[in-house]
Amino acid sequence: MDNLTIFIAVTAAAVVIQAGILVAMYLAVRQTSARMEALAAEFKTKALPAVETAHSMMVELRPQIENLLTNVSDVSTLMHNQMERLDATLSDVIDRTRLQVIRVDELLNRTLDRVEQTTELVQKTVVSPVRQFSGLVRGVTAGVEFLLGARRRHRDGVTVPQDEMFI
Repeated sequence: MDNLTIFIAVTAAAVVIQAGILVAMYLAVRQTSARMEALAAEFKTKALPAVETAHSMMVELRPQIENLLTNVSDVSTLMHNQMERLDATLSDVIDRTRLQVIRVDELLNRTLDRVEQTTELVQKTVVSPVRQFSGLVRGVTAGVEFLLGARRRHRDGVTVPQDEMFI
């Protein structure tokens, strides 16, 4: 055999193998296509109604959802404004309370200062003169008692030392 015949035989064998591969690929694609068509049909029968129902629900609920979002936004804005007002009010109350505490502290300090001044004044004008007068009266009383006691001792004729009188 010559080379040409071997070449033709090898080429023919390659063509037959390629044809077999193409037939196998055709059968695999046809089988896959049948499966895909079955899945598409099942999707149409099962999933599409659910998607259509969900879409119709979204269409129906959209105005309500938009209304809900608008209400939530309004409530949020209102709460923000109310919180700002509450903050301003509390700040004002705290400032006023702080001012009143300062005023009460100053009032108490002034009152205590006046009590101290009054105590010192009473000490100087009343208590000191009373003590001085009391000391003077005690001195005079002691002097008078001493003089009267000396006369009694002389009258009785018994002289008792001063220390023994208290025993």
